[in-house]
Amino acid sequence: MLDYHVHSAYSDDSDYPMEAVVQDAIRRGIRELCFTDHVDYGVKRDWDDPRGIEYRRGDIGEPVQVANANVDYPRYVSELRTLQQKYRSEITLRLGLEFGMQVHTIPAYERLFTRYPFDFIIMSLHQIDDQEFWTQDYQRRKSQQEYNEGFYRETLRVIRRYKNYSVIGHLDSIVRYDLQGIYPFEKRKLLLSEILKTVIRDGKGIEVNTSSHRYGLPDLTPSRDILHLYRSLGGELLTIGSDSHKPAHLGAYLRETLEELWEMGYRRVYSFERMRPLPHEIAALLGR
Repeated sequence: MLDYHVHSAYSDDSDYPMEAVVQDAIRRGIRELCFTDHVDYGVKRDWDDPRGIEYRRGDIGEPVQVANANVDYPRYVSELRTLQQKYRSEITLRLGLEFGMQVHTIPAYERLFTRYPFDFIIMSLHQIDDQEFWTQDYQRRKSQQEYNEGFYRETLRVIRRYKNYSVIGHLDSIVRYDLQGIYPFEKRKLLLSEILKTVIRDGKGIEVNTSSHRYGLPDLTPSRDILHLYRSLGGELLTIGSDSHKPAHLGAYLRETLEELWEMGYRRVYSFERMRPLPHEIAALLGR
C-alpha cells in the first residue's frame, strides 16, 4: 500500500513526530510513504525568517500564527535521510512537500525547489490573494459562482506558469469550505477540462485524497465526475494519499478508494522517485 500525502510535526498544523509516522505506517502495512509537509508562501514565513512571529484573527476570533510556520527544511531533510537508512528494509520513504501555491508566490517556490533533491511535489491551492479558504476570508463578499470559478482560474494560472510539481492536490477542495453547498459540476466543467488538459499535456497528474471520508463529504476528492472527466481526456497518472496529520488519519480509506478507482476503469496508481512517476498495479495493491 502507498500513502503519498502525509504530514508530520514539521507542518504547522500537526504535532505527529516523523519517526512515529514511519513506525505507524510499518505496523499498518504501508510499504511506501511520502512526507509532504506544508509550505504556504504569502500567508506564512519560513522557519528562519528574522522578522519574528505575527498573528491575525481567524474567522471565529482565535489568534492564528502566520509567521515562522513553514517547514524547517534542513532539519526536515536531515531527519528523513536518517529514517530512510534506519527503516530501509521495512519501508520506502520519499522526500516531498505540499506547495500551497498562488500566482504571486511562484518565484519563492521556484527558488525552494532548486535547494533539495525532491522526489515528489503536491501543488495545492489553499488561498488566493493571501486570503484563506478555511476562514472564509476569500469567499466573503463573493457569490458562489465567483469564489468557485476564482478557485479554478487561479489553479489554471498557476499550472500554466509553474511546472516543477508532480500532481495537483485535492483539486476541488473548495467544496470542503463552500457554505452554500456544492457548486454544480456542469458549471465548472469547462475550467476543469482546461486544467486537466494542461496537466496531461505537461506529463503531470492529480491526487486522490482520501480525507473526504473523515470530513464527511458526499463524494471523493476530487469528485467522481472529475475523475471520470480526467480519464475521458486521456489522464491516468494518479497518486493516492490520506492527507494525514495525526495517527487516526494515516493510511485511512486507501483500500476503499483503490476499489472505487478500479471500478472507474483505472488500473494503476503512481509513486515518485526524483520527480519521476513509477506505476503500481491497483490489482496487485489490492491482492488480486
